[in-house]
Amino acid sequence: MTAAPPDAPRDRQLLGGVVWNLLGRGLPLAVALVLTPILVNQLGVERWGLFTLALAMFGVFGVFDFGVGQALTRALAERMGQGRMADAPQLVAAALVALFGFSCLGAALLFGGIPLLVERVLNVPPALQPQAIAGMRVLVAAAPLVVLNAALWGVLAAWHKFRAANLVSMPVAIFYYLGPVLVLLVWDDLAGVMLALVACRFANTVSYALLVRPLLPGFSLRRLQLRLVVPLLKLGGWMTFSGTLSQVLLYADRFLIGALLSLAAVAYYSTPLDLVLRMWILPVAVAQTLLPALAASFATDPVRAAAVLRRGALLILALVFPACLVLVGGAELLLRLWLGAGFAEGGGAVLRILGCGILFSCVGFAPNALLDAIGRPDLTARLGLGLAAVFLPLSAAALWLGFGIEGAALAWALRAACECGAKLWLAARCYPASAPATRRLLPPLLVAAAGLAMVAPLAGMPLATLGLGGLALVGFALVLWRAIAPEERAEALVKLRLRRAAA
Repeated sequence: MTAAPPDAPRDRQLLGGVVWNLLGRGLPLAVALVLTPILVNQLGVERWGLFTLALAMFGVFGVFDFGVGQALTRALAERMGQGRMADAPQLVAAALVALFGFSCLGAALLFGGIPLLVERVLNVPPALQPQAIAGMRVLVAAAPLVVLNAALWGVLAAWHKFRAANLVSMPVAIFYYLGPVLVLLVWDDLAGVMLALVACRFANTVSYALLVRPLLPGFSLRRLQLRLVVPLLKLGGWMTFSGTLSQVLLYADRFLIGALLSLAAVAYYSTPLDLVLRMWILPVAVAQTLLPALAASFATDPVRAAAVLRRGALLILALVFPACLVLVGGAELLLRLWLGAGFAEGGGAVLRILGCGILFSCVGFAPNALLDAIGRPDLTARLGLGLAAVFLPLSAAALWLGFGIEGAALAWALRAACECGAKLWLAARCYPASAPATRRLLPPLLVAAAGLAMVAPLAGMPLATLGLGGLALVGFALVLWRAIAPEERAEALVKLRLRRAAA
């Protein structure tokens, strides 16, 4: 028998999962910002470039996961909700073995192509080529670890073990940067740096495996039932396609700008875009928590699933809107303090526009989690294809007609708004129980969008920006409060009175 499935998470448990996911992503990012100048100084510019490519390769290795990590979370959570966990150990075993085999095959192909990559594609200086080839080959050998980690995380997420998973992953993520710093003190070689990264991944795999093992008593690699993996590969394939398409759309604008304008225009566009995309850390943390909760309840408790969707979407809005106000209202000031007056002048308007669009992009993570949970990631993939067919030409036309990078930013923001609206509509259409939740979400979303639209044109007017921004926050808070279910508002007021009485 497997470990007892967890009860459907309540508000405090969901919020706890979000907080732990935020810490798991945010703390290593903060450490990386501190250690980056030290690493750049230790490695030098060229070797630092190779190091950043190595980190990017870790991300590319995730393709060998085929989306099975997320699909495994959904499949296990759905089984929990329906009380049919008998084949869970066999499902996990089959998934791990299949993914290990696929990733080993991919790693072998990459391993043989490393010399060509280093010597011909990356144009690495001859003096650095031996270090680069050795280091990259060490890293490629770790591809199976990356894939196994994704699957093991999927198992832990199904059991809502976000606290434990992030507690063991945070030190490992921190050592992605701290480890190379320490290694370079005694071994000034890229191979040593890559070995440090591999050691981190191995420690991550072992720690996840130790956490997963008690959840699956009777787990065994004997008598594998690989047929159980087929539905995961089908579902995960759509998830992977959708995620890959999103990444392509994110980078396509930059290539269009580079082709039609200049590299300077690329810098003034991509830097604000990279800044606003940092906000994805907030909805991703919420969506990782929503997926298992929705998958466990959508079939057996539609009312609960709709409530989870609504609370998750409102939480994303509450977290993201104030940050969007800061980005939109203080765009030029932020860029000036960060990168100087040139970037403030060249990218300020772009940041204001993208700051409006990122609100919709973040909110779209909630209905996306529902569509994944009910087994319809194909809809988000098809939606992405449709949006690409419309908005990539629109962005190119804006650049061609002389609207500049501001026109490209406006096309990006419009695409984000259309994508969010379409995902909310799809969620209500494919899962009718969620329709009331999506309707409750619309008023605060529209008020937030209107507030950003009022603040965006006020560049250079700090008093007006502060005044309108404050009014937008107050109005948003009032509408957000009304979007909460009456019984939840009453419960919150009772808790507030009790705390005041206790104080």
